[in-house]
Amino acid sequence: MDQEDPLGPLDPDFAAAFVRDDRRPPCQLYLISPPDVSGGFGDRLARALDAGPVAAFQFRVKGVDQHEAAKLAEPLQRICADREVAFIVNDSISLAKRLGADGVHLGQEDGDPREARAALGPSAQIGVTCHDSRHLAMEAGEAGADYVAFGAFYPTSTKEVRHRAEPVILSWWSALFELPCVAIGGITPDNAAPLVAAGADFLAVSNAVWGGDEVAMVRAFAALLAG
Repeated sequence: MDQEDPLGPLDPDFAAAFVRDDRRPPCQLYLISPPDVSGGFGDRLARALDAGPVAAFQFRVKGVDQHEAAKLAEPLQRICADREVAFIVNDSISLAKRLGADGVHLGQEDGDPREARAALGPSAQIGVTCHDSRHLAMEAGEAGADYVAFGAFYPTSTKEVRHRAEPVILSWWSALFELPCVAIGGITPDNAAPLVAAGADFLAVSNAVWGGDEVAMVRAFAALLAG
């Protein structure tokens, strides 16, 4: 069961009145790894990062122990470092610390931003999944997160969707808070424009890029974001 946001529903007119603040940096692309990063994935990652601007890459691999995860992550981390792309570890503060990663992305069950800050230091980028909840996002901000992630906005094959967010939550957040917000969930070059207009600071994408030609897809996102 979804938990109701204790703040209640947002006024839909809020979205209609929203105008993106020009002082916020333009929306950027945030790549998330596919579940399988073995074999030739490093070559695909390098091609994707060379195809257009990417702000960050999130290493999200499930079902392997930390030693194996670190072995898979290290070459990808070097590819990102060579291109000045932030390397973010999903879920695991301990793996992020072991790798000296640029940051960690925490789900609601993966630990507290304060714990991550203590382990990873003041310069780490700490993100928190907040689903469709303004309450969770404000809690994350108060706990010292560097960004909050809302979604899923569209149906996605990457993971089971238990929370559906509406674009108005991005408008509400960016109108009230300076902290960046990330939109996630089924985002493609064809459906991303409303999320950018609504105030997303980053578009987090996975299958849209890795499910096809990564170079063409990164270029398509770059064209949209440059628009």
